[in-house]
Amino acid sequence: MKSSATPRIEINLAKIAHNASTLVGIYGAKNIGLMGVTKTVCGAPEIARVLLEQGIPMLADSKLANLKRMREAGIKANFVYLRSPALSEIDLVIKYADISINTELAVVTKLSEAAVANNMVQNIIVMVEMGDLREGVMPDDLDCFIKETLTLKGIEIVGIGVNFACFGGVKPDNQKMDYLSLLASMIETKFTLPLSIVSGGNSANYEWFMGAENVGKVNNLRLGESIYLGRETLNRKAIPELYTDAFTLVAEVIESKVKPSMPYGERGQNAFGEVPEFQDRGLMNRVIVGVGNQDVLVAGLIPLLDIEILGSSSDHTVMNAKDSNLKVGDEVTFNLNYGALLTLMTSPFVHKKYNYAINDMLTPEPF
Repeated sequence: MKSSATPRIEINLAKIAHNASTLVGIYGAKNIGLMGVTKTVCGAPEIARVLLEQGIPMLADSKLANLKRMREAGIKANFVYLRSPALSEIDLVIKYADISINTELAVVTKLSEAAVANNMVQNIIVMVEMGDLREGVMPDDLDCFIKETLTLKGIEIVGIGVNFACFGGVKPDNQKMDYLSLLASMIETKFTLPLSIVSGGNSANYEWFMGAENVGKVNNLRLGESIYLGRETLNRKAIPELYTDAFTLVAEVIESKVKPSMPYGERGQNAFGEVPEFQDRGLMNRVIVGVGNQDVLVAGLIPLLDIEILGSSSDHTVMNAKDSNLKVGDEVTFNLNYGALLTLMTSPFVHKKYNYAINDMLTPEPF
């Protein structure tokens, strides 16, 4: 009998704490504060507490259920709803988010009505489109958006923000950051509106930050992957002095056999509508672990053993075991990329095991 159920994701809170504290120090050296993005970890209260303890008082999530989960767990943070609200969820936004990001006047108008009805104020960050082509008000329309929003009761504009590298892969460079600072200054001057938050992006901003002599008015970044996986997100390079293995997946071998490397028989589509290609490599030591596409982005798994992932179905991941001598009941450990982490933390079928110890910490990436 295994001491821990599988599949499971093992979460080292000490490593997350180290990464969060280090990043607070790095960005704080140029007066940039952080939002901790919790959508990656499904709003886990255990992780939210670590972020707060390490000096990240603002927690941002794109799922209202995650904001609710953290609030009901007693997390005392400034909660940010990290996407433009749908009209159908306005009442929940008012209830669970202290701040929401917005791009549509129709939505802000409904937020205003709900805030007034509940004797509340909804703080908003206006997102500006600067090339990545996900969410954002076009810069030429920003004046009009601000002017109209200022007429609405129950709404307070507390900042502007921009997004990079999430949809179009567009980099945050000096030119774009300077323009964001210029827009912030223009808004503050024209509307006599002090902006407490100028949010310049996310984990993709690391290279810009390290090379910038002057960060202008940018005083906030929204970090998820850098905290959890220790990487910037333009090239997925490890950030010096951060741990890249705070999360690992452990899956159990449920079959181990010598089989041909080529499927045989007349072939059509697989379970996901694909017709995969295979090479004839003769007989192969093949193992199956009990986790699949329903639980994880299998393409984001990196085995720690010298084995090869061949493919997956809903609940099975098939691998070339090579010379590893894996047997039924053995556990296989994987490092994760962002997509794998996101899906594993979201899956209700993957057990979450939190490790509070620091004595098993590996050496972080050196400077």
